[in-house]
Amino acid sequence: ARAPFSCRNSDLEKIARNKKIVMVLNKADLASPEAIRRYMQTLEQEGFLVAAMDSLSGKGRQAVLRMAKSAFREKAEELQRKGRRPRAIRAMVMGVPNIGKSTFLNCLVGQKIAQTGAKPGVTRGKQWVRLREDIELLDTPGLMWPRVESEEQGLKLALLDIVGENAYSEYEVGLYLLSILKDKHPQILLEKLGLDAGNQLEEEMLAAIARKRGYLLKGGVPDLDKTCQVLLQEFRRGKLGTISLD
Repeated sequence: ARAPFSCRNSDLEKIARNKKIVMVLNKADLASPEAIRRYMQTLEQEGFLVAAMDSLSGKGRQAVLRMAKSAFREKAEELQRKGRRPRAIRAMVMGVPNIGKSTFLNCLVGQKIAQTGAKPGVTRGKQWVRLREDIELLDTPGLMWPRVESEEQGLKLALLDIVGENAYSEYEVGLYLLSILKDKHPQILLEKLGLDAGNQLEEEMLAAIARKRGYLLKGGVPDLDKTCQVLLQEFRRGKLGTISLD
């Protein structure tokens, strides 16, 4: 939910172009509510059914189920006209790596049936899961990467840990996060990191945070690598507040 447009994969959407698509903005608790409303409106204008959900708390679960039934309604009515019993809705859970698909699936089913983890690609194989009598879901490995078309999009994906950790420099991504906070969320810098950025460069801000937290190397040199690692972890876990990137 923090960067739905940067996470899109046009190839994936082409594969499913003849099917009804429900766009689920997962991890909605980590994004700005105002931004989520804007994202949903844009996607709805493109013709998608859209729902926002927090898979950890279950908030939004019923909205997703309603969307699934709505997507299947036309097909169900067609089967009924032909005198055939409507079959269970069969839907595929698709998306880029590490966006919480397995947690989402576990939440919908109400029990743990899919392995979860913080590394991209934890789901290893396809599996059909019966959600209830009228809905079946196919979970797939999240190995369809977004198509990266700009450096900024790549930084957003790295910030969200959607690309593997070997694909980016934590230092560069940490500086990018600080630039976002400085330009769009100065109150978070002040309240969460105790920093009034002013006209400071991101490198200076990073060093200041390291000193404030006591992340120092021999001779009192700021440990910038450790500071970046901690900042990225705090952002990804929502400890810096609701921050949207798109």
